[in-house]
Amino acid sequence: MTQTVLRTAVGNYGHTTPLKDGAVSSDSFAMEHIEVSPVTSIFRRMVRELEFDVAEMALSTYLCARAHGKQFTGIPIFLTRAFYHGGISVNRRSGIESPKDLEGKRVGVRSYTLTPGVWTRGLLQTEYGVDLGTVTWVLSGDEHVAEYVAPDNVVSSSNSNLGEMLASGEIDAAIGAGVVDSPDVVPLFDGAADADAAWHHKTSIYPISHMVVVKNAALESNPDLAQELCSTFQTAKSLYMGRLQSGEANDAADRALQNMAQVVGDDPIPYGVESSRKTLEAFIRFNVDQRVIPTHVDVEELFPAETLAL
Repeated sequence: MTQTVLRTAVGNYGHTTPLKDGAVSSDSFAMEHIEVSPVTSIFRRMVRELEFDVAEMALSTYLCARAHGKQFTGIPIFLTRAFYHGGISVNRRSGIESPKDLEGKRVGVRSYTLTPGVWTRGLLQTEYGVDLGTVTWVLSGDEHVAEYVAPDNVVSSSNSNLGEMLASGEIDAAIGAGVVDSPDVVPLFDGAADADAAWHHKTSIYPISHMVVVKNAALESNPDLAQELCSTFQTAKSLYMGRLQSGEANDAADRALQNMAQVVGDDPIPYGVESSRKTLEAFIRFNVDQRVIPTHVDVEELFPAETLAL
């Protein structure tokens, strides 16, 4: 019997390496791994060309793509997570000293539907009372979902470099600008790691960044595929977690996950719906409030029914 081959594009993480080096495989399918860099290019190619059978996908991109009828479905394999207090930087000449000072200002972000942008705006709104509608959101790039139409307070810049935009004063603040070589650019939050930990302990939210999606045609041709994929990714993760906990894994990414475990508990990369229900519900709410998706969806609508109990 010929084994189904799934064109697969996911990033290189400790918990995906066993899938790529053959340490973990499935009797039901084989994975043809397509290396794509940067990982964000996977999202665009999947949304616009439906190029892969299995692909990594930013969570907000999935929600937006789903709202526009793209032919793939998520499975509850959440590959990356992050906190976002540390991702907001400001130009000190703008006079921004606190989150509320962002109101009436120009804040840059690569795209409006960018997952870190959605999480950060949700954090600013719910934790710090920022009126998001008073902010002008300035984009340095376009949306993965080409059909998406942003709210009226979203504009585009001809400059694709957020750092340059922030340093020059074109924007007053930015989400995800990274390190900017300017004495005028400083973090909005001092002690961002402590603020992240406090927010997590208060809300139990552990923000999901990237997940896995599967082409609908592949799911339709194999009713057991979603469950088998979840099981295979989980086995690969378990192998990696064993190495991580034994001290065998010790590169920068491993240390970052070990540090994250000190905040969120023993499992810094939880898979499955129930362990992430509160996080998913919050993120859906943020996407509706920010007009990334038009209407509320239940968590159960996002994943195949057979994966909900995994």
